Amino acid sequence: MSNPERILQVGIVGLGHLHPRLYMPLFESCPLTKVVAVTESNPDLRHVFCGDYGTAGYAGVEEMLHAHQLDVAAVFLPHADCPAAAEACAQAGVHLMVEKPMAADVGGAQRIVQAAQRHRVKLTTGYCWRMHPAAREFKALIQEGIIGQPVGAEGRCAAGRLSRYIVGHSPWMLQKSRSGGGPMYNLGVHWIDLFRWMLDDEVIEAEGRNVKVNTEYDIEDNSFAHLRFSRGTIAALDISYTVPDSFPYGRDLYLSVRGTQGVISWSPAYEGEKDILFVCSDHEAFAGSPRRSLSFELTTIKGYSGVMGMDYVRDFAEAVLYDRPPAISGEDGVAALKVVEAVYRAAEEKRWVPITG
Repeated sequence: MSNPERILQVGIVGLGHLHPRLYMPLFESCPLTKVVAVTESNPDLRHVFCGDYGTAGYAGVEEMLHAHQLDVAAVFLPHADCPAAAEACAQAGVHLMVEKPMAADVGGAQRIVQAAQRHRVKLTTGYCWRMHPAAREFKALIQEGIIGQPVGAEGRCAAGRLSRYIVGHSPWMLQKSRSGGGPMYNLGVHWIDLFRWMLDDEVIEAEGRNVKVNTEYDIEDNSFAHLRFSRGTIAALDISYTVPDSFPYGRDLYLSVRGTQGVISWSPAYEGEKDILFVCSDHEAFAGSPRRSLSFELTTIKGYSGVMGMDYVRDFAEAVLYDRPPAISGEDGVAALKVVEAVYRAAEEKRWVPITG
């Protein structure tokens, strides 16, 4: 039964990640959620976090589940460790927010989806870029046929350097066995998901190359891919951990889709600035004004991804309270990881690889 008056009790699973502290302002600002407990094996991280936010702290997931009647678990563990923790929470009847990419491989992500289905809990993962008003308008313009049949797409996501994971208490991100891989696993999945959603289409095959600049870790720093969608669109991805420190917000972000009648492009500002969609179209709806710049000014909100993050948290809270599907599903997480695995296999085999299953 839905209960819209209730405040959801949230437990955070894992603090050795860049995002838990960034999610706290989102949970605190959402009137539907309250973080009451965290679990973290590192006692120093746990004690400092609990002191800062006034939450209860536990060394393990089972201990936290035994002590609290949680509604939602927000999982921020090393990717390889997410499936087991998510299964334990699902078995306890706790709904799941599992940070993307959900697991270190497709099999792990599928385990989480199956656990959520088996125990009848809601599941979402953090592809919050879908929540950006510019992204929503981007999708609407494509669906309305303003650029005709989509033919080509480009996505660039270069964010931070490897050192940020050391400083941010998440060195596991640089270990392939725990993270799954480099930037395509951690960053590229955002753009893979966004193109799937905006084009309303699925990737059917992929090819890719990885470039390793660092000599200290077993992950690559740069990953490049081409994705072929079922209706013929080819997307090119440039995903990297080597953005210059001088770049605004430490991120170089870009998306575009070109069709038979026009082009839409967007360089996301990410936080606290005006976002602009540039649209150039021969469509009759644009007669007399073939080139337009559509502006989106977002209210500055503290926390991970600002307004996008807030809408993501609110959407899942409402999905739980009103017993409806969340906007972003566990199956979306599996679909993105299938593409990533095909890209990595293509890089090894030097050929186009079909997306299976």
